[in-house]
Amino acid sequence: MVYPYYSRLPSRQQAIYRASDRVAEIKLPHPAALRPAVEALREALAADDRRTVASSAATLSQALLAQLGAPPVALKVLAVRPSRNWGELHGLYTADEKKPAEIRLWMRTVHHKRVVAFRTFLRTLLHELCHHLDYHALKLADSLHTEGFFRRESDLFRQLVPSTPRVAPAPQLAAVPARTRRTGRPGPAKPREETRIADNPQGQLSFDSVVKR
Repeated sequence: MVYPYYSRLPSRQQAIYRASDRVAEIKLPHPAALRPAVEALREALAADDRRTVASSAATLSQALLAQLGAPPVALKVLAVRPSRNWGELHGLYTADEKKPAEIRLWMRTVHHKRVVAFRTFLRTLLHELCHHLDYHALKLADSLHTEGFFRRESDLFRQLVPSTPRVAPAPQLAAVPARTRRTGRPGPAKPREETRIADNPQGQLSFDSVVKR
């Protein structure tokens, strides 16, 4: 399935889209070795301990990336999600050619300031890691929301939480184009941020952004 925004992309971006869409899985060499870190993240969220959530998420991320031969990312966990008229921002991936990429995650909802559910938080983390893997494992020139992208995210989740049933990828409304850039490559004078809609296990819509500097 091709998302509606595909027809609006320039030919170079369409080629990247098709390459992304063809890859439905990312197989971890040793998923069982990562599950203790997954459980540590679950316990940290249940304890409402932001520092431990951050360290647990970082440990899981670096171990997962190491298994796949991808470079590490810097990871920050912040408190209440930012919000605008489009909704709440769950995660942010920033790519920078001059320093390690960074993932920022928020662990509290806007309206009630409640800790985000474990599955939603883990899914958001994996979503941002999939953006990183698009560049460093799949060697794509950009990271776009495609059906293949969402399938890769779900595949990683199922490997880390094996009881998770197989579900359909995100609905068509859950994909809009990215318009971002990296430093040192042709592009607009200033880096731009594009809010994009992502899926979550409850079938609701959530939001993530990618910034390339």
